[in-house]
Parts: sequence; C-alpha cells; structure tokens
Amino acid sequence: MIRLTISPKEKENLYGLLVKRELALRKQNKGTLHRYGAKKKNEEKWGHTSKHGWIRFQRCIGQVVVATVQARDQSEEWELLTSFIGFLDRSFRESISSIVISYE
Repeated sequence: MIRLTISPKEKENLYGLLVKRELALRKQNKGTLHRYGAKKKNEEKWGHTSKHGWIRFQRCIGQVVVATVQARDQSEEWELLTSFIGFLDRSFRESISSIVISYE
C-alpha cells in the first residue's frame, strides 16, 4: 500500500476539485480513473479502467487530501501511483503545494 498526502495551496478545496474533474471527465466518456462504490461524505474510491486496483482518498483538516493506492498484486501498485500522480499533475498543478509519498 502506498499513501499520498496532498497539500493544497492556500484556500484551495482540492478534494472538491478532484471530485468535479472526475465527474466532468466521466460525463464526456474520457479518463481512466473513475469513482465506484458507495458515495460517502468526504471520501472517494476510484478504480482504473485497465489496472487492477483502487485509490481511496479523503478530505482531512486544512483541506489536505490523504490517498491510499492499492493493487491486487503489489507489484502493480506503481502503475496506479503513476496514473494518479499524472492525473494530479495534469489537472491540478497550480492548486497543489506538495505531495508526500509513504510506502507501507
């Protein structure tokens, strides 16, 4: 399991931006990361269209987003991580202050 701590720049609602971006891409039939599972307040679970695994993330204090990346096969976690970080970089580069990666 890989844990990411994503700190937004000042006054940015990064969690809200992530949810809105995924919804917009899904409506256009685009993107590889899609929400699935039960809808919960301040918590999301996304799956990848071609990778076997999921990304769970939640909003924390100070608008920080904590995400965990898990794959069915641990050797494939790096692919999900790469996909998610690429999505963050392409869509939210101006809104993110830092990303910390922890391996567990």
